[in-house]
Amino acid sequence: MAPGKQGKSAGASENPSVTLFREYLRIDTVHPKPDYDAAIQFLERVGTDLGLTCQKVEVCQGRVVLVLTWPGTNPRLRSILLNSHTDVVPVFEEHWTYPPFEAVKDSQGNIYARGAQDMKCVSIQYLEAIRRLKAEGKSFARTIHLSFVPDEEVGGHKGMVMFLQRPEFKALNVGFALDEGIKVKCTGSPGHGSRFITNTAAEKLHKVITSFLAFRESEKQRLKSNTSLTLGDVTSLNLTMLEGGVSFNVVPSEMAVGFDVRIPPTVDLKAFEEQVAAWCQAAGDGVTYEFHQKCMDQQITSTEESDPWWKAFSGVCRDMKLPLKLEIFPAATDSRYIRAAGYPALGFSPMNRTPVLLHDHNEFLNEDVFLRGIDIYARLLPALASVPPLPAES
Repeated sequence: MAPGKQGKSAGASENPSVTLFREYLRIDTVHPKPDYDAAIQFLERVGTDLGLTCQKVEVCQGRVVLVLTWPGTNPRLRSILLNSHTDVVPVFEEHWTYPPFEAVKDSQGNIYARGAQDMKCVSIQYLEAIRRLKAEGKSFARTIHLSFVPDEEVGGHKGMVMFLQRPEFKALNVGFALDEGIKVKCTGSPGHGSRFITNTAAEKLHKVITSFLAFRESEKQRLKSNTSLTLGDVTSLNLTMLEGGVSFNVVPSEMAVGFDVRIPPTVDLKAFEEQVAAWCQAAGDGVTYEFHQKCMDQQITSTEESDPWWKAFSGVCRDMKLPLKLEIFPAATDSRYIRAAGYPALGFSPMNRTPVLLHDHNEFLNEDVFLRGIDIYARLLPALASVPPLPAES
């Protein structure tokens, strides 16, 4: 649907960019069975309408990365990569005021849908900012690529991780990009549920959980007691999965617990893993752990004014009177893989004065906030795509 045509529930006066956003939100890309084909077809159609070149890279069976490109006037310069993901997390519909894939807009202009904040809004804001710039006849020295990747919400291993290894990514000549768990297994003596079995998996599991949650409480209190700290300055930890048991009257021989752990780059990873090993050892024999995701790279993108990319980014924000509060984002987006590959990357979502509802019930974004985001990107992209040639590019 091209901007200007009405979508479901779109009023005659609705901004066409909002209509396009709501259309994208109605595409069900929720795990475990995301409709990636429909999302790619939609985005490819919009890209073609904008005159962008389209490239589809199948990184593995059923997983396609779409790249839309706006060529710059100097292809020798490093390009700008605008990355976003097409998948969204599951929903519990009984807790939603409106159906999560209908993109209902209420009387206050709040648009309710899974992906409204994370992160289909950003995808459309990128595209609509480019639409505006092209309509104004603008062109820039650096090429701008938009990548739309699958599976970010499940770790990115069949998305950005595999894309970074492909020759198609190397050919993008990227210079700048704008854009986790531990399982502990306990084994023990099985038996009938009527007896006091010794050395059980459940007893060991209890000790493990106690150790992990005590650490969680200490980090929570550290954040609470120091107002200068943000969530990205501490290690967040949550128990998210429990496994075990075959029947009410059988003591299981094996049980497992899963923790979502987000470690800031300021923490000694080796020391943290040694602490995890010590907790498991203290719980008893037959207790092992494995990392569901393990990223050892702790590189941080420069936010010094001497850095040309940051200077361009922060300069626009100052000009637009947008105060920036820098913090480490603990949600572990695909940017971590981009940084690990040696490319500077910033995470930025212009959602001013909006409650953070990523992965939460009743996720929404107000249409005015969404449209303001397009204004911001329409200023940011020219600045980034016009960064003068760097010494390595001369």
